[in-house]
Amino acid sequence: MNFITLNLLPILALAGCSTVQNQAPPVWAKGAKPQEILTSGAGEGPAWHPKLGLLFSGDGNVQRWAPKEDKLDVFREKAGTNGLLFDYSGRLLACVPKQRRVTRLEKDGSITVLSTHYQGSRYNTPNDITVDEDGRIYFSDPRYGNRSNIEMLDDQGTPIEGVYLIRQDGTVVRVITHEVDRPNGVLVSSNQKYLYVADNNNDTVGGAHKLWRFKRKSDGTLNLRSQQLIFDWKTSRGPDGMVQDASGRIYVAAGLNTDNLPFETKLPYEGGVFVFTQNGILLDHLPIPNDEVTNCAFGGEELKTLFITAGGHLWSMKTSIAGDLPWPKGRSSKTE
Repeated sequence: MNFITLNLLPILALAGCSTVQNQAPPVWAKGAKPQEILTSGAGEGPAWHPKLGLLFSGDGNVQRWAPKEDKLDVFREKAGTNGLLFDYSGRLLACVPKQRRVTRLEKDGSITVLSTHYQGSRYNTPNDITVDEDGRIYFSDPRYGNRSNIEMLDDQGTPIEGVYLIRQDGTVVRVITHEVDRPNGVLVSSNQKYLYVADNNNDTVGGAHKLWRFKRKSDGTLNLRSQQLIFDWKTSRGPDGMVQDASGRIYVAAGLNTDNLPFETKLPYEGGVFVFTQNGILLDHLPIPNDEVTNCAFGGEELKTLFITAGGHLWSMKTSIAGDLPWPKGRSSKTE
């Protein structure tokens, strides 16, 4: 397949966005092309560890790919995880959808269960996770597929597919109830001001395929009136996992390469990684041929490699700017 990144900056300049064209550094390293690393086993939740390599969820396990040896092995067998993220202390946070809980892998190898219920009801299927610089954890709780055993219901009996905040003391608060259709990827912005929420309902006709942004309050809850639409994939597959670089740009796994009728279409946005400014200007699109493009994470020695999970495949792409992670480097950019 011939890979061509779609650079939209000239189009933006014609639309009066020439300042973006003149000031924004390139997204990808000069001459870089996507590299296919694995053809199976890479399902979701990539997370980089400087000594272990790349961890990700796949085949029911937490898998590990060691770049120096180009070797794939099992890091945690039968873990049942989805979204993974190292917190600021280097502990591995995980959403465990089958067990309907959120966990933390401690440095001594033990597992701490952070939350299993909210107000007496079990979660739907915790999906993706992010953390702020104070150690507060956000996770999404959608339900894809079978909905027969949903316990999260509002007073009218309507299922709640929400977003939750775990405070440092372990208490939990629901920060999003019905403000989005089906939350998936979540991301605290580098400057700590915002929470980005992927809204990806891919098994309902007319479901949302949008990326939203909310302002965060000092206590970690959200100003729901601040909800802002960042991008709409319309009838194409909506956003899944996302990360950001040190300049504050957001990299979002989304799109579709084959129609999934009647729910989703290949056009107008084919599968890949979409790169945005914090305010939702689409800067670039990196096509990835495997459905479904589920997530991405920065890694490598300088954090200038974007790893991408898609249909079990693992891809990498060199970037011009380092990723901005809670760990191993810690947040380095306070972009406005």
